Amino acid sequence: MVAVIAALALTGCVHNSGPVATAQPRSDLDAMAYGQAPTPAPVGRGLFTSASNSGGALAALGSSSSSSPRRAYAAMPAAYAPAPAAYDPDYRLDAGDRLRIVVYGQEGLTNTYAIDAGGAITMPLIGAVPARGRTPAGLAADVTARLRNGFIREPSVAVEIESYRPFFILGEVAAPGAYPYVPNMSVESAVAVAGGFSPRARRDQVILTHGDARGMVRAAVPLGTPLGPGDTVLVGERWF
Repeated sequence: MVAVIAALALTGCVHNSGPVATAQPRSDLDAMAYGQAPTPAPVGRGLFTSASNSGGALAALGSSSSSSPRRAYAAMPAAYAPAPAAYDPDYRLDAGDRLRIVVYGQEGLTNTYAIDAGGAITMPLIGAVPARGRTPAGLAADVTARLRNGFIREPSVAVEIESYRPFFILGEVAAPGAYPYVPNMSVESAVAVAGGFSPRARRDQVILTHGDARGMVRAAVPLGTPLGPGDTVLVGERWF
C-alpha cells in the first residue's frame, strides 16, 4: 500500500511540475548587443533575412529594402583622354613641312621628304615635284601621275605630314624665336612655349601674321586665337 501511494505521489509531481526555461531565439538587435553572429543571409536577398525568419527589427528593415528597386550607376571612366586633333584635308603645304611619302611596293621611293625653300620636294626617278600651296592629297595625285609616266605601271602613293613647319614669336616674351608647330595651338600656348610674357609685355592682344590663299594677313588678335604653321606672333610693349 505504501509503495502504491509513493508511486502516485511521484506521478503527480511529474505532471504538475513548473515550466522549464528554454533558450528563446534572439533577435538581430540582441545578437548585436550580445555578440551572437547573425543568421547568414540567403543569396539574392541583400544583407538581411525576412522578418518571419529572424523576427528582428533589422530583419524587417532588410526585407523592405530588398523589395524596393535598386538604382543602377554607370561606371566612371578611369581617366580622361582628350580627343585627337582632327585631320585637315585642306591644309596647304609650304616650305619647312616634312612629309612621309609611301609608294606601296617600292621601298626605294618610300621615304621622308622635306619641302625646300623653293616649295618643292625631290624624289628618285621623277626629280623635283612642286608642293607649295598643294594639299597632301593633291601632291599624292601628282606623284602618282609622274611615276605612271614610264616608271611604274600602277603606282599607289600616300602622303602624310610627318611634322609641320615652325611658327615664329617675337617681341616681349622670354625667349623669342622659331618653334615647332603642334596641331590645335593657340596664340596663348605659343607665348607659353616661348617662356611667357616679359614684365613689359602687353597681355590683352598680340599681332598675328598669317598666310592663306589671299596672301599675308596681319591683324591684332586676342590670346585665344588659333595658330597655324608658319604664323608669326608679335607681342607688343605696354605703355604703362
